[in-house]
Amino acid sequence: MALPRRMILATAFAAVLVGLSPIGEAMAAGPQVGKPAPLFTGTDADGRTVRLEDYRGKTVVLEWTNHDCPFVMKHYGGQAMQALQQKWTEAGIVWLSVISSAPGEQGAVDGQAANRLTQTRGAAPTAVILDPAGTIGRAYDAKTTPHMFIVSGDGTLLYQGGIDDKPSANLDDLKTAKNYVDLALTEIAAGKPVSVRTAKPYGCTVKYAS
Repeated sequence: MALPRRMILATAFAAVLVGLSPIGEAMAAGPQVGKPAPLFTGTDADGRTVRLEDYRGKTVVLEWTNHDCPFVMKHYGGQAMQALQQKWTEAGIVWLSVISSAPGEQGAVDGQAANRLTQTRGAAPTAVILDPAGTIGRAYDAKTTPHMFIVSGDGTLLYQGGIDDKPSANLDDLKTAKNYVDLALTEIAAGKPVSVRTAKPYGCTVKYAS
């Protein structure tokens, strides 16, 4: 028997409401700016335990990285990422580089190799977190390398997305790029709201285990 037209319309309207509900939106969107950042516990390149909660009261930058990715190579080859790390860690910001490449995949390294990369490239993160199972990466829905996140001292996600507005692997683009991470951290340091809170991430896909 055919359903009455009124019932069909009501069912369709309810489906739309479910699709637009905050719960459905949150499930689809992953971590959201303005809401609590996912907590995590990881292990750094020196074998030490790192917890997001340990940095309460401090602004934390999360940088997903893969040293073999051409987009990451642009930022490190041009010394741009190192300069940003040094500038902000000296200002008291916590900078955590996260490697979520699975064993055998591009960018996968052990602790010794990660430390060697930090030294040879002149990088200056607070710590390099090894995430071979992809647990932290998936919690943040990290999609690319680089993919950047900024977490406030009270645990709120303040920024997520691309590092800048030049989605290329071209070294020359660093000269004219608007760096969203630097902009956000400058605004946070000045006690201002973050003006650009999201941007489309670009780079190589994170090499999670299948």
